[in-house]
Amino acid sequence: MTCTSKRLRDTREDFDLTQSQIAAELKTTQQQYALYESGKRKLPIDMLIELSSFYGVSTDYLLGISDKRTA
Repeated sequence: MTCTSKRLRDTREDFDLTQSQIAAELKTTQQQYALYESGKRKLPIDMLIELSSFYGVSTDYLLGISDKRTA
């Protein structure tokens, strides 16, 4: 599991959301989102930006570059 995939899972769980709920928000399948969260597939930039906006956190936070949630 990569730093990004762990941060994706942890953030989703912090908001008490399921993979299916996030997948619906991203207009993808739960299976596809699970691949991002497991680190088996890289998260596309447009989805990274969408998740950042949805969660109200910085992209650096989701990427594991920063531990600060906001810029």
